[in-house]
Amino acid sequence: MSRAARLVRSLFTVLLAGALAVLTGCTTTGSEGGSDSGAQQLNPQADASQFPVTIPTKFGDVTVEEPPQRVVALGWTDAEVAMALGVQPVGVADWLEVGGDGLGPWSTQKFDRPPQKLGTLEVDMEKVASLNPDLILDTRSSGERGRHDRLSEIGVPVVSLPEGADDYLTTWQQQLDMIGKALGRQDEARQLRKDLDAKFDRVAGEHPEFKGKEMVLASRLPDAWGAYRDGDGRVEFMERLGFVNSPRIERQPSGRGFTVPISDERLDLLDADLTAVFLIGAKPEDVTGDPLYQAIPSVEKGNDLVLSDQDISLAFSSNSVVGLSWALDEVVPLLAGTLGD
Repeated sequence: MSRAARLVRSLFTVLLAGALAVLTGCTTTGSEGGSDSGAQQLNPQADASQFPVTIPTKFGDVTVEEPPQRVVALGWTDAEVAMALGVQPVGVADWLEVGGDGLGPWSTQKFDRPPQKLGTLEVDMEKVASLNPDLILDTRSSGERGRHDRLSEIGVPVVSLPEGADDYLTTWQQQLDMIGKALGRQDEARQLRKDLDAKFDRVAGEHPEFKGKEMVLASRLPDAWGAYRDGDGRVEFMERLGFVNSPRIERQPSGRGFTVPISDERLDLLDADLTAVFLIGAKPEDVTGDPLYQAIPSVEKGNDLVLSDQDISLAFSSNSVVGLSWALDEVVPLLAGTLGD
């Protein structure tokens, strides 16, 4: 499978979450990494007084008995959250091939030694076991019982999705809390959350023009349209800034996850005070060159934003404490420029 094909398939899964469950059977195995399976003391010792710690998950309570030293991070953005908390995983899932080491370009932390790449939609269990991990993070994944059971067979704690979650829809707050507890870095996790909450509040206060504005966050695939509903991280991001998701989109019937399909005949549903479009395997000209898109009233007014920069789009979609902070710096000026004075 070509790199482009792998990228499109991974984008489908993460950006559309549960709505694109048809990709469950796809495989992305990743390449060989530079980590070995021997003793590797990468991480400062966590406060042992915080252990044992028990973490509720979708598959029951998980207890971590002592500070982990060899962490494997498999969920979408689990690696960058662990790194932000001061822990370097020995193995990662490099979602979307964002950097070759599982970290987005928005992550300022760097590995001292390259981690082993372990796969994404399907994980190479033999490689995971060969790393001799003492903790596996899988807080944002498909939430399938089979995946969890295979990881559990390795015989170490597996911190999976939170109770009631599914299809990659773990919130950034849940992810940060769970990983912080599992790593014995609860104080650091609380500070990261406090800092991001304060940044959202500050940016929203700097842009009162956002308050109450109706928005539509659309997705453009090579041959289909969709829109995000309440419960998706992108929608939460915008709501924290004062925007309101389109009531017409919220009323649309949907399948799994928090997206709804939009037919070409109903592109009028994308009309709002602000229309923003995420590209998923599509090109900007697939959107801007579409006469039906051009006829949307908000587009005719110039109140549309096509997120053509992949890094910005992925940070916006990352729904991690690290990516969201970076996205605030990059996305907000684009939103303000689109709405005008």
